[in-house]
Amino acid sequence: MDLHQIEIFCTLIKLRSFSKAAEALYLTQPTVSGHIKNLEQELAVKLLDRLGKQVMPTAAGDILFRHGQELLALRDQAREEIASLSGQLSGLLKIGGSTIPGAYVLPSLIGAFKKQLPSATIQLFIDDTMKIAQAVLNGDLHLGIVGAPVSDPRLESHPYLRDELVIAVPATHAWAKKKTITPDALHGTPFILREAGSGTRRIMEDRLGKAGITIADLNTIAVMGSSDAVRQSIKGGLGVSILSIRAFQDDISAKRLYAVRLKGVPMERSFPVILRRGKSRSPLCQAFLNFLLHAKSTA
Repeated sequence: MDLHQIEIFCTLIKLRSFSKAAEALYLTQPTVSGHIKNLEQELAVKLLDRLGKQVMPTAAGDILFRHGQELLALRDQAREEIASLSGQLSGLLKIGGSTIPGAYVLPSLIGAFKKQLPSATIQLFIDDTMKIAQAVLNGDLHLGIVGAPVSDPRLESHPYLRDELVIAVPATHAWAKKKTITPDALHGTPFILREAGSGTRRIMEDRLGKAGITIADLNTIAVMGSSDAVRQSIKGGLGVSILSIRAFQDDISAKRLYAVRLKGVPMERSFPVILRRGKSRSPLCQAFLNFLLHAKSTA
């Protein structure tokens, strides 16, 4: 089997579309189809089921995809290790960040790391905590920084930066001039939730639950898929929410939004760095992990 054909096949399975795979690989659709046909002929099995415009792997396709991912990872690792012999680290590093670390922490860290290793190529993917964790487990990402602990024995976790969740309220709100409110004050107040799977929501549910408040007790008027959407909705007067203070620091400085804390309810958290436990790391991945942990120790 040709590694180039395996890469095409794995890309096709990830994107579930011949047109998207062709675009991602800078190939034509007939070229992609031709490589898949050659693979099926060589292995004498059907690798794909075509469902309208989407494709799904067959049982044989699942096996090839799983081993193909491992082969491609080994190829990339071999390239990086050979490059490291000359004292230069290069290659592709795929990093995941949940919404807050992805938007407000990782970009500056990646910039600082690139100054040290300009030949490295880094891709940043932002999604909710559970999807980033799954991508790390699948091998689609080398590592991730997420907004809540993920309880999975297959993941290795390193505590990283500290963060705090607070109630974000607009400047016109009655709470804007208060430093704290009691948890009971949340009852009946129009509230905007983050989506299920969000690290912010998981921490919020845990801490409110310990104070005797459940999601059902909140007057939820909207559920939104990003902190920025929540922030803009609060400014528009839709309601209040619990967010990372990092997500609206500019609004606090400009006095457009105010941060209010819940009396007696600690809302601190850390952003853990997660990796697949037992999976060999490329020199570039290890260098970035060392950079993160050093940045933490000097912060």
